[in-house]
Amino acid sequence: MTAYPAPAWNADLAAEVVARHAGRDGALLPILHDLQAAFGCVPSQATPFLAMALNLSRAEVHGVVSFYHDFRDVPAGRRTVRLCRAEACQSMGGEAVAAEVLSRLGVDWGGTTADGEVTIEPVYCLGLCGVAPAALVDGEPVGRLTAQRLADAVAGA
Repeated sequence: MTAYPAPAWNADLAAEVVARHAGRDGALLPILHDLQAAFGCVPSQATPFLAMALNLSRAEVHGVVSFYHDFRDVPAGRRTVRLCRAEACQSMGGEAVAAEVLSRLGVDWGGTTADGEVTIEPVYCLGLCGVAPAALVDGEPVGRLTAQRLADAVAGA
């Protein structure tokens, strides 16, 4: 749960996004990505809207949104941390780093801090096994993590 408001649904903006992909085969995924870019998430109102616009069932739209982990139903924090949960990172102390960071921030996996600053997401292998444990902070790799090194990366130090 976030303590900051999600952007208001704007059907006109959503219609513009759909129109940009008119006639395109397999338009649902690009439309969802564009809606998330516009709203910071895929708002719940998008499901019936897209079902109608694309002649799909609500279940089909919901199935795609819920299947792909990159789609969010609430906006992510200003900073996004994707912390590796794969075996190599776990064997190098990743579990302890994760536990300390989650405790420090007062969130669980997939959660966003109350001030909307940081979202922590689990990922399963970043391909950075040689510098485990590892994370992506706003898309930038950070290896040989300790809780302090991760906190510094999030703070921009």
